[in-house]
Amino acid sequence: MSDNPNDSFDKVRLYRELVLQYEKIDEEIDALIMAVNGVPDKMSPTDRARYRELARRRDELQNEMRWLEQQLMEEDDQTKTE
Repeated sequence: MSDNPNDSFDKVRLYRELVLQYEKIDEEIDALIMAVNGVPDKMSPTDRARYRELARRRDELQNEMRWLEQQLMEEDDQTKTE
């Protein structure tokens, strides 16, 4: 178990915040794609740049979420073996 019981709580709270950010960005990406009827080639250069930036940020958030999931699972495994 982690030395600080609040540490797991903080990680879960951060995870939830990341999920909300991820979902918001995913909605923005969906809106950009739907605005061109699902054909990315029809995006304006500005929209395409925005799409790429949003996709990059979404990927970063997903990586952060996976890292936190691993941390929480390791902590959970430790508490089960103690």
